[in-house]
Amino acid sequence: MKSVKRLGIWMDHSTANIFELLYDTVISKTLKSIPSFPDQVQNLRMDESLMHNKEQNEQSAFYKKLSYVINDYSDVLLFGPTDAKTELFNVLKSNRQFEKIRISVQPADNMTNNQQKAFVKDFFNAHGKMANK
Repeated sequence: MKSVKRLGIWMDHSTANIFELLYDTVISKTLKSIPSFPDQVQNLRMDESLMHNKEQNEQSAFYKKLSYVINDYSDVLLFGPTDAKTELFNVLKSNRQFEKIRISVQPADNMTNNQQKAFVKDFFNAHGKMANK
């Protein structure tokens, strides 16, 4: 029987706190989107549509990095206070590479790191009990 690899990601548009659940232990790391705005003066001179395109490209690169991480797991929870979790879910759903990964999306407020860890453990503990019924 293949073991279930579980991952929780608390995210907004610039930060992803990644929590791997191994048995009853949570291992965490953080991935940040790197904005390419070297100085604010340059931004003021940029055309608005150019700035929007640049932001879209940065967001796409951020989601791509996350998709590389998610690819190694069988059960993934995306949660957080913004629409970033839903945007990432839609990106993943449109890619057949992720169709065998069970991906759940849950709303969540801003949380401390410990609250995020507890949220992931609680979700997968409840999720695991439902899967065994």
